[in-house]
Amino acid sequence: QVQLVESGGGLVQAGGSLRLSCTASGGTFNIYGMGWFRQAPGKEREFVAALMWNVGSTFYTDSVKGRFTISRHNTENTVYLQMNSLEPEDTAIYYCAIREYCAGYGCYVTRKNDYDYWGQGTQVTVSS
Repeated sequence: QVQLVESGGGLVQAGGSLRLSCTASGGTFNIYGMGWFRQAPGKEREFVAALMWNVGSTFYTDSVKGRFTISRHNTENTVYLQMNSLEPEDTAIYYCAIREYCAGYGCYVTRKNDYDYWGQGTQVTVSS
């Protein structure tokens, strides 16, 4: 069974930085896209950033553009999220996820319902 394990969360002051990591392992699986989502208390899980695995295209929600960077390890099934200039509004549980396949061409990697596997999440808390 595919497992995703996130790490790197923690408590940081506003303006600080954190780097999240997510490694996928177990079984046989394909990666079309890997993404980061977050869920704050009382809110729905929302898209943060995603990467199309083979072509390297990246996507970000507007609120994190210019502050967050998604990247991948060259040889391992690992994706990173570098988060700079953190704000209290970034406080949430951050989840990584895998979308295995794209049946057509140019499938979305920004919609949570299109993802197949999810990690358990890592807490990010930004104090003001």
